[in-house]
Amino acid sequence: MTLLQWFPFVGLAYNRIEWFFIVYVGTINAINFVLMVLGYFALQRHSSALGVSEMRGMFKSSLLPSVSILAPAYNESATIRLSVRAMLNLNYPNHEVIVINDGSKDDTLRILIEEFRLYKSSRRITGRLPTQPVRGVYESRDPIRLVVVDKVNGGKADSLNAGLNVARGDLAAAVDSDSLLEADSLLEVVRPFLTDPEMVAVGGLIRVVNGCTVEDGRVTRVGLSKSWLVRFQTIEYLRAFLGGRVAFSFFNSLLLISGAFGLFRRWALIEAGGFETGTVGEDMELVVRLHELRRSRKAPCRIAFVPHPVCWTEVPELWRTLYRQRNRWQRGTVESLWLHRSMFLNPRYGALGLFAFPYFVAFEALGPAVELAGYLLTITCLVSGRIDPAVAALFFVVSVAFGVLLSISSVLIEELTLSRYPNPTDVLRLLAAAVLENFGYRQLMTLWRAIGLFDALRGKTGWGAMERRGFKVSET
Repeated sequence: MTLLQWFPFVGLAYNRIEWFFIVYVGTINAINFVLMVLGYFALQRHSSALGVSEMRGMFKSSLLPSVSILAPAYNESATIRLSVRAMLNLNYPNHEVIVINDGSKDDTLRILIEEFRLYKSSRRITGRLPTQPVRGVYESRDPIRLVVVDKVNGGKADSLNAGLNVARGDLAAAVDSDSLLEADSLLEVVRPFLTDPEMVAVGGLIRVVNGCTVEDGRVTRVGLSKSWLVRFQTIEYLRAFLGGRVAFSFFNSLLLISGAFGLFRRWALIEAGGFETGTVGEDMELVVRLHELRRSRKAPCRIAFVPHPVCWTEVPELWRTLYRQRNRWQRGTVESLWLHRSMFLNPRYGALGLFAFPYFVAFEALGPAVELAGYLLTITCLVSGRIDPAVAALFFVVSVAFGVLLSISSVLIEELTLSRYPNPTDVLRLLAAAVLENFGYRQLMTLWRAIGLFDALRGKTGWGAMERRGFKVSET
């Protein structure tokens, strides 16, 4: 058969492959839209036996569990003062802040010692989790609420384990040191532990601090950054937290608690062996491992998400920094799923094994490569005339128009349920970003995540440098 005779079959094959991409991307968007709708209703119905106002009345009560806040810090001199001050000033009666200086090369340790008048302590390291050597422990004077552990560089997970070794709280909160906590954040995330004895871990809503005004470690004015790069990331945060995580939490199938802020029962962390140092996605890997360990032992395990703003985080304002972050996130996702691949389609783990885990494999881990291949094939076939333009247009509608719908929906849900942006102009700019991010930015993120998938498959390790600009501090 000649090439000319084969050509119709080649064209048919291209069309069928294109239809596969259309169905695949359409399925992703359809599932995400359903998750967002479920998330909206879960937000509307979200309630607790105790409200924050009632818990404030319990402020001096011994009923509230003690909390150790673990904040790893590596070259965080730009933000460490405000972050630590915010953690110390939380509305909670019994918490300690443990900052782990992970061999910083800047002035992080000196700033902490001078700013908070720390002294070298003889505090015992009671935990047995293996870590890089600890060079010294520093404490604030009476009352002892700030502890700084100075250690040899070993990465974030190693630092969190070092913090666990000196922690004394009933609960342990893993927090990024460049994040700012809401005043009532601990009250919000402690509530599920009080109402559900099976609760093992709780995450909360993370918001973007870029563009906000900060005073004495508190966000005093919520604003939107002038940078379109930051605005696009703001949309991503809204879409991720107000949609999927709320819905997955409702079905007890949450596979990820953000590394920016998560609260755990300390004994559960120690029982699980602490944070995994062999992955760059220690936050997701830990949550998946907790599910696997406890469910395999038929032990109760509830991991929940609190749909209230509890933490503000600084997002990258430079393209190169964002690339390194997204590459690392993708590698962490792939590593976590591979380490616990026995959970895939395993009915022992219920909805988590039969839906949540396959969802993350098919759409979060492999999705970028499939979507990128769809873009490349569509463009190639369209240019060469091997595909019906109507089919190419349908792929564009499914991949882009539905993306716009999801992004706009996330902004509207935020305004209907939380309404944290007081300036109507900021809301309009967010809506504009919700549309524009689907034309170029989303495709670039898909490419970067696909590279991250490839890097994970070839065994790349390491975090990469993360430049910080610091918070916008009020001058009043």
